[in-house]
Amino acid sequence: MIYFDSAATTFQKPAGVAAAMWDALAMMSSPGRGGHPAAMRAADIAFQCRSELAELFHLDNPEQVVFTMNATHALNIAIKSLVPPGGKAVISGYEHNAVTRPLNALGANTSVAASPLFHSEEAVRAFDNLIKPGINAVVCNHVSNVFGFIQPIEKIAVLCRTRGVPLIIDASQSAGVLPLNMKALGAAFIAMPGHKGLYGPQGTGVLLCGDGVPTHPLLEGGTGSLSIQQQMPDFLPDRLEAGTHNMPGIAGLLAGVRYVRQRGMEKILDRERRLTRQAMEGFRQIPNLHVYAKPEMQSQTGVLSLTVENQDSEELGAALAERNIAVRAGLHCAPLAHKNAGTLETGTVRISVSDFNTPEEVARLVSAVRQVLTRN
Repeated sequence: MIYFDSAATTFQKPAGVAAAMWDALAMMSSPGRGGHPAAMRAADIAFQCRSELAELFHLDNPEQVVFTMNATHALNIAIKSLVPPGGKAVISGYEHNAVTRPLNALGANTSVAASPLFHSEEAVRAFDNLIKPGINAVVCNHVSNVFGFIQPIEKIAVLCRTRGVPLIIDASQSAGVLPLNMKALGAAFIAMPGHKGLYGPQGTGVLLCGDGVPTHPLLEGGTGSLSIQQQMPDFLPDRLEAGTHNMPGIAGLLAGVRYVRQRGMEKILDRERRLTRQAMEGFRQIPNLHVYAKPEMQSQTGVLSLTVENQDSEELGAALAERNIAVRAGLHCAPLAHKNAGTLETGTVRISVSDFNTPEEVARLVSAVRQVLTRN
């Protein structure tokens, strides 16, 4: 199978990820649940993972790195820590359901900073018009999961800091690909999955918590600390990590993070952009195919979307699957992004690459799309 669905999950992982997970199953129990060697090994790996994530994202204290099940879990914690029922939030026009559904469940008064695709300055102006005192939180993804559009998160962060409004960043498509400096951004929270650009396994996620930011646990239960009291601890990470840790997942995530740090995010981004540019140039030679991409690629990562004139995106996605090429077609859990870009009725076919794809695979993808559309 040729895999171009890394915006959902990076399928190809560094070899060390599976090996680390097997070691965890064979040698570790749970951190904070005893002083025996199996528990202590688990505690050491968990701390190493927190420490390397803190270094990668410029966070001084590893204890402000919280392990979650995925980015959705992390975003729910962040949003529900800052936005009360009926509160006020500002979001971008490209948010995922992991942001919009929790806000809807809270009955929040949500304003959308809508802007045209790949127009960073207009995105800043849209946020500038909406960020005002009394807003409980601004939520913005760093990169659109549908179009790969890099949003101007640094400028949005400045607006939030100067107006005293907390910022939640959804780094689901940027963690491991683009630099993120928690200290410089001054974000309240940054949420990310472990299983995408960090090359960890599914079932892992991370929430980076800012200094002095209030946190509201989604779950209450055992933490291995302060067992006598019936309230969750008031310190991180225990306050947000009720229950048994996913140690095979955390060990695999640590191996994935080490791969990213050793390889270098700049090299990963450069490879993804070269592959995406190759795909874009090939697709633009095919009639009746619209490619959502910018030629210079500076405002885009390794994600692009396609639409076919007078055709639902699912048809092309299914035809590629028959040829053993994995892409994703539809609305990608982000109807707001499609509404903003004008693709809500048809959806798009999304092509998303990773550091493990090759130019030969891209050439086969372009050829397969041409064959499908010529046949039709």
